[in-house]
Amino acid sequence: MGGTGMSENPVVERALVVERAAGESKRRDETHGPGLAGLVAIVTGGASGIGAAVARRLHADGAQIAVLDRDISGADAAFAAFTADVSDRASVDTAVAAVAERFGRIDIVVNNAGIGAQGDISANDDDEWARVLSINVTGIARVTSAALPWLRRSPSASVCNTASIASTTGLPQRALYSASKGAVSALTRAMAADHLREGIRVNAVNPGTADTPWVGRLLDAASDPAAERAALEARQPHGRLVSPDEVAAAVAYLVSPASGSTTGTFIEVDGGMAQLRLRPE
Repeated sequence: MGGTGMSENPVVERALVVERAAGESKRRDETHGPGLAGLVAIVTGGASGIGAAVARRLHADGAQIAVLDRDISGADAAFAAFTADVSDRASVDTAVAAVAERFGRIDIVVNNAGIGAQGDISANDDDEWARVLSINVTGIARVTSAALPWLRRSPSASVCNTASIASTTGLPQRALYSASKGAVSALTRAMAADHLREGIRVNAVNPGTADTPWVGRLLDAASDPAAERAALEARQPHGRLVSPDEVAAAVAYLVSPASGSTTGTFIEVDGGMAQLRLRPE
């Protein structure tokens, strides 16, 4: 693959990956203990909201962080930040290549970049459907495929996609958004099946309504922001919005080498919304 130092024989390459995995795992245990020490993680949409929380958590666990975002001005100064638009393949390819050049490896990809959409099926025109699906769904394919040659070399390769409670639970006025996140859930399982034997695990998180800048903008636009917040909080059985740090903790588990037998699944971080049916107080 021209200049990457990768074997042309996939069987030989996989054997080398397994050998490196054993050696690196032993070294991490001996020198750093559990965690992500020595690993490089890409976090898309990592300059704000859930993405920023994920980047902070993975960094605290020892990973080197590469943030990919359209606007990197808010990215933590402790991280490497690369401008990228996940709806544009050339932009993604350039950014991922820059990450590989900077660190010499890519072990973890957190596909968090995404946008929201409101309304029923008649509320958004064809261009908006195409835009949301390109960012929320195809964006995952663009970023992961660009990183795939490096993930195949990693002894601890993992991908985590940000889906949503909307992928499994019918929510009013979220038709386009729900369709995109349902596709993320299906794509996650397909990716897990395709790449398991290459040593790459793929999982997802399904956040409930999280206390993010995007939700804050929705609340600000409401006719009664306080009432709208109260309604969103009441919709989740634990009675509050989800913290981005809580989502980040789930991501940290899924991408950790310690969860090596976890793939093709998702964790709901939603205060019980998807599975619990509590009686009204």
